Amino acid sequence: MRDLHLPGRSAVWASNAMCATSHPLAAQVAVDIMKRGGNAMDAAIAGAVILGLCEPQMTGIGGDCFVLFSPAGSDDILAMNGSGVAPAAADAEALRSAGHDKIPAHGTDSVTIPTAVDCFCQLSDRWGRLGISDLLAPAITYAEAGVPVAERVAFDWGTDQTVLKPAAQRFYLNNGAPFKTGELFRAPKQAEALRKIAAQGRDGFYKGDVADDMVRSLAALGGVHTLDDFAAAKAIETTPIQGHYKAHDLFEHPPNGQGAIAILLLNILKQFDLASLDPMGAKRVHIEAEATKLAYDLRNQVIGDPSRAADAEALLSEETAQKLAAQIDLTQARPAETQIHETVHKDTVYITVVDRDGMMVSLIYSIFNGFGSGIASEDYGILLHNRGAGFSLTPGHPNEYGPGRRPLHTIIPGMLAKDGAPIMPFGVMGGQYQAAGHARLLSNMLDFDMSPQAAIDAPRAFAEKGQLKLERGFAPDVAQALADLGHDIVVPDPPIGGAQAILRHDSGVLEGGSDPRKDGCALGY
Repeated sequence: MRDLHLPGRSAVWASNAMCATSHPLAAQVAVDIMKRGGNAMDAAIAGAVILGLCEPQMTGIGGDCFVLFSPAGSDDILAMNGSGVAPAAADAEALRSAGHDKIPAHGTDSVTIPTAVDCFCQLSDRWGRLGISDLLAPAITYAEAGVPVAERVAFDWGTDQTVLKPAAQRFYLNNGAPFKTGELFRAPKQAEALRKIAAQGRDGFYKGDVADDMVRSLAALGGVHTLDDFAAAKAIETTPIQGHYKAHDLFEHPPNGQGAIAILLLNILKQFDLASLDPMGAKRVHIEAEATKLAYDLRNQVIGDPSRAADAEALLSEETAQKLAAQIDLTQARPAETQIHETVHKDTVYITVVDRDGMMVSLIYSIFNGFGSGIASEDYGILLHNRGAGFSLTPGHPNEYGPGRRPLHTIIPGMLAKDGAPIMPFGVMGGQYQAAGHARLLSNMLDFDMSPQAAIDAPRAFAEKGQLKLERGFAPDVAQALADLGHDIVVPDPPIGGAQAILRHDSGVLEGGSDPRKDGCALGY
């Protein structure tokens, strides 16, 4: 139990169903959907689309998603990859010839075909109960009536709005200024686009007026995207990969996501007796930081489009983890070899839902950078993601930019299982941090017996770009001890990511945790 004398957040408990996500309105909509007879898939889709209005700097229908889910009455864990591909005319050599050594983060080349909408429609048709029209109705209402801007969202709006191009400024600025806390953000043109999807399904987005608008807007800025590219967009089923840690199984997406790196990190951490350490101490942080450098360096070498990426099994082997763990020096920090992509990406949105029949959904949904590419379609204001900035321009690299390829994705939903049954859908937002975040959250729970909420609340550290980012929750002597080991300590301005989780206990009772670093909550009934 947490110390009730101190500021903090209690877990949320419910016996029927629950949603945990990064904005209260989305959580409320998800719970309402389930009370109306919808299942967890219905609730997750409806809540996710609402998040695109509550947190438009983080996500929207111009983005991508990944989903892990376990159907009611089954212990199976299934996966849908809703990440988009580069257009058919994508040309890495042309970019190299123009002097680029990486994809420009806020140009049209960074815009892969947004595939979240197709994913939502497929999942609704196959696994939902209510139908996509009913699921989009709350978002249409909020898009027209407006959503009050929350505190964390306003903070991000102010720092990210500089990337917005002229068309996007019309839709995402308030008389030329960033929206502030408590101001109403409305998106009536996006409501029109959502009505077309509600009436026509995925064709309402990938064909007709909305697709024409996106293609014309990209072409006006030099994009090579075509209507055929949009019409061909398709989310794909994949087979989850899994790792084992402390009598539990972690399920993740295979490449092109970085879920294999979360499993690799836990396999590295297995080689150390973390449970004997101070959970908030320097030694634990040092081991995790060194493991992160090694695992992410390997990630950047081998993960890319599923057809070109290295076999995930090699990343998941104990032998790989043991070899990397042997390179960790407990007395000093290693030089930063990891070259994590330089594009700034602080967060995304995540939603998890468990319904009264036991269906579990773990869904993550993103436009990559704050306000994505900064490009919005001229007529409907669809803000297009820049996930293509995750491609490499190195010739022959598994993640090389090219027609029809999916880039390395940082966003990863997670699902924890025990004794063959899923018990906790969870996600840790924070761009590049996510694989490290999965490992730390589960280590908090399984090595140090923290509750989901306590594991989420605990301070975070992340080794990135030659620095060790350390949240203010760590004691000053911990920071000094890490500096003495050779780490370049920085305190990040925004906190590191956010997280949500729902743990189903043996009794069937649900325990929800939600990150105070975000504006959201867990709600149940």
